[in-house]
Amino acid sequence: MKAVIAGGSLGGLFAAHMLRRRGWTVEVHERVEQALQGRGAGIVTHPALLEALRALGLPADDSLGVRVAQRIVLARDGSVRGHREVPQLLTAWSRLFHLLRTALPDDCYRSSSEVVGFEQDDERVRIRLSNGHEEEAALLVAADGLRSAIRKRLLPGAEPRYAGYVAWRGMVDEAVLSAPVRERVFPHFVFDLPPHEQLVAYPIAGADNSVVPGRRRFNFVWYRPADEHGALRDLLTDAEGRHWPEGIPPPRVRPEVLAAARRAAAEVLSPQCAEVIAKAANLFFQPIFDLESPRLAFGRVALLGDAAFVARPHCGMGVSKAADDASALAEALACTAPVAEALQAYEHRRQPEGTRIVAHARALGAYMQAQLQTAEERAMAERHRSPEAVMRETAMPITPGVAVD
Repeated sequence: MKAVIAGGSLGGLFAAHMLRRRGWTVEVHERVEQALQGRGAGIVTHPALLEALRALGLPADDSLGVRVAQRIVLARDGSVRGHREVPQLLTAWSRLFHLLRTALPDDCYRSSSEVVGFEQDDERVRIRLSNGHEEEAALLVAADGLRSAIRKRLLPGAEPRYAGYVAWRGMVDEAVLSAPVRERVFPHFVFDLPPHEQLVAYPIAGADNSVVPGRRRFNFVWYRPADEHGALRDLLTDAEGRHWPEGIPPPRVRPEVLAAARRAAAEVLSPQCAEVIAKAANLFFQPIFDLESPRLAFGRVALLGDAAFVARPHCGMGVSKAADDASALAEALACTAPVAEALQAYEHRRQPEGTRIVAHARALGAYMQAQLQTAEERAMAERHRSPEAVMRETAMPITPGVAVD
């Protein structure tokens, strides 16, 4: 009843907690030495995520973040071109990580420790760590993210596929925004929809997870097309000419690239959103990828969270899906069946859901792709580009097992 979990981000932490509740001994191995940082990532909570937190005895109320009541779409001149009543609770990656990590005993979490290899038989998994040590366990959970080394070994053909656009991200302290933006924009879940682009912004807790008015932050994600072999390659090249195909570290982004993004914001976004971009001290970008794994179970090894599926962020389902994966894994392992059979049950339950969420996110983001190559992509782009569709479908819960249009 010992499980080794590769990856100490949110998916790995949810898995650790869910398994401990079922009586498992867990070890989480995170390759990063310092405490993980979410770089200001905001998170839209869904019922499944809140349910998972409640099951673990963790806060699932307004202490998580900031509540909004309404979604609005801003026009280029700053006027409101659409609105929709959608009450939601918005939190931040750092808030969830703090909750989950603090609740896990320190002796269960190993920083600066990476799973670098494994072998398995009918009885156990033998795991090699980056420090040269070896562990034996009944179960290995791969929660090591988009670039999972464990997935690459098990499914070498399951590679992330570039979606055709990037996401510029960042946060702005509520206090530095102008009074009109604080009063008329900050309280809402905001969309800005230039042609073939999309900006989403919403309030989250500020420094030290404060939700006190005046001390909160405005989180944004701005999607922009970038051709893989042209604009993207330039964006991913640093000042020394080094190319970072899997994502450039924010400090390595060239100053002229950041300056060009701020100029573009002033040219294509509403004045309110352009102000947010201009005042973001931590502006950075990430290429957007799709990832689908045809299998999740391999004997005594299971893929979970972003190691298994990565959906474009438009669903806002990444963390909720990881929590659902962890819950399903723990439930499957609670039965009396051997571990390998339990993992097959986990795969049967979660693999179709991952595929469905990725497909829905791909449909929501089609109109931002640098190239639309198929008739299906062109149809999806046309269907999901209107303000009404964007407000209705972006970052909304998806009912498991129910077909998504």
